[in-house]
Amino acid sequence: IGTGDWSSDVCSSDLAENKFAKFWIDDHTVHFIYNDGVYVDFEAAQKIVQERLQLQKGKSYPVFCDMTGLVGSDKNARDYLANEGSKLVKAVAALVSNPMTRMMLNFYLKINKPKTPTRSFTKKADALEFLKTYIEEVV
Repeated sequence: IGTGDWSSDVCSSDLAENKFAKFWIDDHTVHFIYNDGVYVDFEAAQKIVQERLQLQKGKSYPVFCDMTGLVGSDKNARDYLANEGSKLVKAVAALVSNPMTRMMLNFYLKINKPKTPTRSFTKKADALEFLKTYIEEVV
């Protein structure tokens, strides 16, 4: 997985979805969920960022990223996500499925140094709590 037909993509004002992930905005936070068994290459990373930016319509948000379905990514994709993937992102809370994945993500964060505050969590509630400090109420 990583290249191929994008014709099944869905992108509306409330939801974006492709073969890699689905994402939406709720409670002033972008919720981003990788599909099960996904491997992200450079082309997939570009598509994911492009669709997320379209969904956000020029507004910055904190991002909850559920990585439990992700099986891997290549270096070009990781580099792209650490840089271009930080556009319009106030902070990232990454949900991982186990302590080993969390350790690997933390190592990646030290090497790539994303432009935005990024932390990994094994519990969704903790991840969302972390993002609360980055939410600005819309009046």
